[in-house]
Amino acid sequence: MSSDTPAEAAPGRVVLLTTSHRVAPGLLSWPAWQALHAADRVLCADGAHPQLPHLREAGIAVEEAAPTAEEVVDACAGGRTVVVVARGEGEPALTDGLARLAGGGRVRMPELELLPASYDLPGARLLDLVQVMDRIRAECPWSSLQTHKGLAKYGIEEAYELVEAIEEGDRDELREELGDVLLQVVFHARIAEEHPEQPFSVDDVAAGIVDKLIHRHPHVFGDATAATPEEVKEHWLRTKAVEKRRTSVTEGIPLGQPALALAAKLASRVRTAGLDVPPPRTDGIGYELLTLAIRAEEEGIDPEAALRAAARAYRDAVLAAESAPGS
Repeated sequence: MSSDTPAEAAPGRVVLLTTSHRVAPGLLSWPAWQALHAADRVLCADGAHPQLPHLREAGIAVEEAAPTAEEVVDACAGGRTVVVVARGEGEPALTDGLARLAGGGRVRMPELELLPASYDLPGARLLDLVQVMDRIRAECPWSSLQTHKGLAKYGIEEAYELVEAIEEGDRDELREELGDVLLQVVFHARIAEEHPEQPFSVDDVAAGIVDKLIHRHPHVFGDATAATPEEVKEHWLRTKAVEKRRTSVTEGIPLGQPALALAAKLASRVRTAGLDVPPPRTDGIGYELLTLAIRAEEEGIDPEAALRAAARAYRDAVLAAESAPGS
């Protein structure tokens, strides 16, 4: 029969409390507050941890200390609970030390619990992107000199690379290219903050598109109904025309876009508006291409994507011909 007393036999508990820097300090989960108030000791190795002022204001006695694994195990002796408020990168030295002690089999280990005290909301990593962009804009010799006009070509390039990733069906490439496009948005918004007369931020950009989406989706956020995608599109264009006070379905169509995409966009606007406008009956390859683009749009085919697919097939045929024996 063991001579250990119940207090000596109880190994205690270590709670590693993790928090997200993307959530306002002090906004902790209820289980986290319960663990903090019930702990025999609360330790934090980072004296500048953003949670410390809020914990102390709530009456939590936090010790600024970076104990070793052995010291934490000793502090848990007798069934005591020690809460360690982790730093942003976690506590790798402590957790590695505890794992080493447990693996040695000579120390009776306390119960170890990982307790997330706050969770990121969906989209929280966007805050990291904004912070990184702020620092790059301030400290990078190249980024600090960029302008909207100077970056415009990159926006076009990234958009085309995104389209290529979509058409190729490469999921890894798609994720990367979406990030590159997002970077362009955040970069331009960061530059816009510095305008002396009409500054705006990425929050203003996001607020604008949120308002627009809500306003143009009354079948989602209001009392309107839309049973088909066509009805949604009709309402979108009608609302857009009222907002921008447009008198023609052609207004707002950028004429500088690729020609096939331009032709398809015009055809889509005409068809959606219920207009009967046949293409000009004029000879020439341009008008033949226009007629093909209109036909493709009527059949639900993106002529730009269709031509790119055909061009890729032609490229493959060229490569095959180049690699053929005797070529």
